[in-house]
Amino acid sequence: MASKPNILFIMADQLRADYLSCYGHPTLKTPNLDWLASRGVLFNRAYAQSAVCGPARMSVYTGRYVLSHGATLNDTPLRQDEWTIGDYLRPIGYRTVLVGKTHMRADLEGMEKRKIEPTSGSGLLVAEAGFETYSREEGIYLDHWPAAKRFGADYNRYLRDRGYGGDNPWHDWVNSVEIDGEVVSGWLLETAPYPAGVREEDSETPYLTRRAIECIDAMADHPWCLHLSYIKPHWPYIAPAPYHAMYSAADVIPAVRAAEELSTQNPVFAGFQRRRVSQSFSDEGVRVPVVAAYMGLVKQLDDQLGVLFSALKDRGLFESTLIIFTSDHGDYLGDHWLGEKEFLHEASIRVPLIVVDPSKHADQTRGTVNEDLVESIDLLPTFVDLAGGDACHPRLEGRSLLPLLAGGTGERSYSFCEYDYATMRFRRELAQPINKTGIVAVVGARWKLIACPGFEPLLFDLENDPGELEDRALDPHCASIRAELEAALCEWALRPRRVTESEATIERRTDTQVTRGIKLGIRNAEELAVALAEESGK
Repeated sequence: MASKPNILFIMADQLRADYLSCYGHPTLKTPNLDWLASRGVLFNRAYAQSAVCGPARMSVYTGRYVLSHGATLNDTPLRQDEWTIGDYLRPIGYRTVLVGKTHMRADLEGMEKRKIEPTSGSGLLVAEAGFETYSREEGIYLDHWPAAKRFGADYNRYLRDRGYGGDNPWHDWVNSVEIDGEVVSGWLLETAPYPAGVREEDSETPYLTRRAIECIDAMADHPWCLHLSYIKPHWPYIAPAPYHAMYSAADVIPAVRAAEELSTQNPVFAGFQRRRVSQSFSDEGVRVPVVAAYMGLVKQLDDQLGVLFSALKDRGLFESTLIIFTSDHGDYLGDHWLGEKEFLHEASIRVPLIVVDPSKHADQTRGTVNEDLVESIDLLPTFVDLAGGDACHPRLEGRSLLPLLAGGTGERSYSFCEYDYATMRFRRELAQPINKTGIVAVVGARWKLIACPGFEPLLFDLENDPGELEDRALDPHCASIRAELEAALCEWALRPRRVTESEATIERRTDTQVTRGIKLGIRNAEELAVALAEESGK
């Protein structure tokens, strides 16, 4: 294998871990991802750092928790001074290139303050999460959105060249269906049973697969990190034929929910249940066809990954490429009486993670399932570690997965996931100020706490209640468990966030002020000599 292996970083959007057959789905078969898992390690307890696209992805791209990078909401700009994947990999010889979605919003105000021109070479990298953009396609192209949010010109141009008419063929053909001769927007959940207007080969997932293969061919003479970021199975929940009709009600598993959840003691959880999307997904007549369409989108994704993997093998790249498959977050799909993904149950924050390391040291773990707690922020340190960089850089809060791929044991006791509900209408109903809308899930080996400032938390026993249906937060028998997780949260939130100085550097200058010429508190020459000896270790 070459000294610098390539990195293929594949991310799906809004894909639940348990909607792959290698993660146990009983009716949705994903043979290509199953095959990938047989070649590497399937991480069964991988957690995103947020429950929505923007914050979750910014954590992946920076290797840092949301609390650290500060982009807590969708469309919140990522600070221009944050380091992203390219900032770590380009100096050690890699091109870092994007095909697909990032949900990145550039910090134009910060760039202007630092006199970084957004159209310059360096400015484009800052504005694009550190990626060269071979093809940025965000998944939704709406003309009324500001230009800073509109991406998809390449795909719309492709659609027009393929004969799809209209000012916005992405919306009119890809995200719409025909019902009784009328074109109906796929934003409406009633469209789920119908095929998208676009031909399957021209839909988003095959298009991005082809662009990725083109990009790989264009980088043949250079070590590369390609971020292939698929748009689906994120809503609109419509699939092109024949995938729209591959699954029926018989294939849709029941929602994980209990009547008792509707009387929850947690007002934030109750607020999410009152949202229109949650009311819709609580209706089986709506939920079942939507989930069937979602399954069709996952199946199409798996089929296209088969095309991609074949292309890698045909080019002799499979044995020299680190391959990662994951998702930014999950989707409730009606579980817990919720739609979308914005609370912190497992359906939302537990993500699929399959890693294939081509190195010999990973041979012993191929085809295994790892039960250690890992996080999405671990991916960037893994890339840096494999590429020969400093995976322990003080900015990086994740941990390289390479030791686990070599058969080592994880050292993480807890995983943390955050969500900010400041923009939710029910925040006003709760009279909750905007600066107290952060919620955090603390996930341990067995227990999980969802902390909501101002309200009682939720507490679940994941071992005996994997569906998270029984809240134990007020159970006196669980008081010590709750206290333990709350203490872990406090310790995590209060830790120092040093980004410019390593622990080793701090260790070297610990209690060395006398030798550095700062003789504060020294009473006389004799005491000075003692202090100098103590600091020198004599």
